[in-house]
Amino acid sequence: MAVAHPTDPSQPRTGSLRVGLFGAGRVAGQLGPALVAAGHTVAFVWSRSAAPAAALAAALPGAAVLPGLGAPLPPADVYLLAVPDAAVAEVLAAVAWPAGALVAHLAGALPLAVFEQRPGVRGGVLYPLQTFSAGRAVDWAAVPLCVEAADPGAQTLLLALARSLSRDVRPLASADRLRLHVAAVFANNFTNHLLGVADALLAEAGLPAALLAPLVRETVDKALAAASPFAVQTGPAARRDAPTLGAHRAALAAHPAWLGIYNQLTNSIQVQLMPEPGPAGAGPQL
Repeated sequence: MAVAHPTDPSQPRTGSLRVGLFGAGRVAGQLGPALVAAGHTVAFVWSRSAAPAAALAAALPGAAVLPGLGAPLPPADVYLLAVPDAAVAEVLAAVAWPAGALVAHLAGALPLAVFEQRPGVRGGVLYPLQTFSAGRAVDWAAVPLCVEAADPGAQTLLLALARSLSRDVRPLASADRLRLHVAAVFANNFTNHLLGVADALLAEAGLPAALLAPLVRETVDKALAAASPFAVQTGPAARRDAPTLGAHRAALAAHPAWLGIYNQLTNSIQVQLMPEPGPAGAGPQL
């Protein structure tokens, strides 16, 4: 995956911008305050549900609540679509955008081409590579922000807006952003699911989930420090330890779905490693 190097942080950042914010969920709920903290003004908040929009707008000085997608839009330098991916096309089609309006979505997997349905709009992307959850604050300065735009002027403004929020800003075309999003799903969503399976197995045995915490931290730290996580793979699948693999499969017999995941991951590890292991006891163990 070809990812551009971060933009030069020494380049000047934007002044205060007026931002129209569509969405009041997990991303918008953290983006709105971050925009204000960076010196920008959130002109309005819209959400399909009125209560979340009102709550978020109340926390953003000067922000109004847009009553509906058919309402006239207050003027803004940029309109940000912090809505679910599936809702981006619907919002784009429903709003009477001012001519030449700069509208950017925040989705990882949606291409810039989604804006082709509204030729009067200057389309862009401001994709934050991070997971957002209620009650957990995000350090926006450390969040990679990937930017793409349909024209140079829009690109310049979005890059400047991104730099006002983050130290790590990268121009990234749709095809590479999609590959990045797929990688992020493996690294975050799938990893979180596997941690959930592990937690459930410990709970069945009456064991505390905290037992795994040191192992999980060392696993992530080691993988990030290695030239490739594949190079530091350990475990019975990597060792082709048939007795242990068999014991694990027997222990998972009551959970056929998890057994299927176990078998698929075991096969993937062994296919990736391919060469037969060295003598018993060689290499790292778990």
